[in-house]
Amino acid sequence: MWLNTTWFVLYVVIIGGYVILDGFDLGVGILSPFVAKDDRERRVVLNSIGPVWDGNEVWLVLGGGALFAAFPLVYASLFSGFYMAMMLVLLVLITRTVAVEFRSQRESARWRSTFDWFFFASSFGITLLLGVALGNVIRGLPIDAQGNMSLNLLDLLNPYSLALGVTGVVMLSLHGGIFLTLKVEDPILERVTRLIPKLMVAFFVLMTATIGWTLLLDTPITTNYSDRIWIAVFPVLALVAAVVGWRFIRAQQYLQAFLASATMIALLMGAVAAGLYPILLHSSTDSANDLTITNAASAEPTLMVMFVIAMIGIPFVLLYTAGVYYFFRGKVVLDDESY
Repeated sequence: MWLNTTWFVLYVVIIGGYVILDGFDLGVGILSPFVAKDDRERRVVLNSIGPVWDGNEVWLVLGGGALFAAFPLVYASLFSGFYMAMMLVLLVLITRTVAVEFRSQRESARWRSTFDWFFFASSFGITLLLGVALGNVIRGLPIDAQGNMSLNLLDLLNPYSLALGVTGVVMLSLHGGIFLTLKVEDPILERVTRLIPKLMVAFFVLMTATIGWTLLLDTPITTNYSDRIWIAVFPVLALVAAVVGWRFIRAQQYLQAFLASATMIALLMGAVAAGLYPILLHSSTDSANDLTITNAASAEPTLMVMFVIAMIGIPFVLLYTAGVYYFFRGKVVLDDESY
């Protein structure tokens, strides 16, 4: 049982790492049309994430691999119900990559403007779709006794999941804006710092409303938060991290503000995971069909082998990630190698 729980925690940590790291990339893409006014400024914004954006996506690949190896029934069930949604996510991921790599290949203003908008739209689309997916996981999915789902793309676009998707867009826009304060200078920095307080207010309002809506749903999260009061420490500490981040922003301590923002996101992910545990996917039709860390897991020898591999591999991923951020620290300086 400890292996199942360990892999549940590892999976949450990996997905949390993706949301924190690729999240600010996505936030920068969403904010790019609003903080950059000419071609040079758009290049500065793009190059703020230029050295790291593709490496950050490794965490998404790692999360998919971990889910497939540790909880294959969940992986199969998600593909049976989320197939079209996952194809859309793949499409916008490809579009975002193309936008970043092709944008500066020609001097044409129309060419660059087109890919700038592709960069914005794909960043917005990925964030919204992932938020919608999380919303459906929280509220429950029509899973039958064989682990299959019968729903279409429109079923996924329900009001609650769309609300969570919009909240995710605002959250990552805020996270990306705080990251930009570390990488850009005036006049972009001035625009970003004017925008951050508005994003903070919008995020606080939306997150408060979303949490209230979640507690009104008849889901395992509501039950678990009633039975295990101690897990309320996650959303409470997330609120504390948001307030601390606001104070750091006001004091122009941008690195500390970014770390506070990352901590807030990690705690919010922990709040969802703690509320769902031990369920991975809740069946809205019959709780007997829930996919949990026990009935959806791989055999114990498989979990142990993968655990050993993870303990060897994850430190290398962390070391690579830390190295990239160290070598490319500081403000953006455009040169011939820049996007």
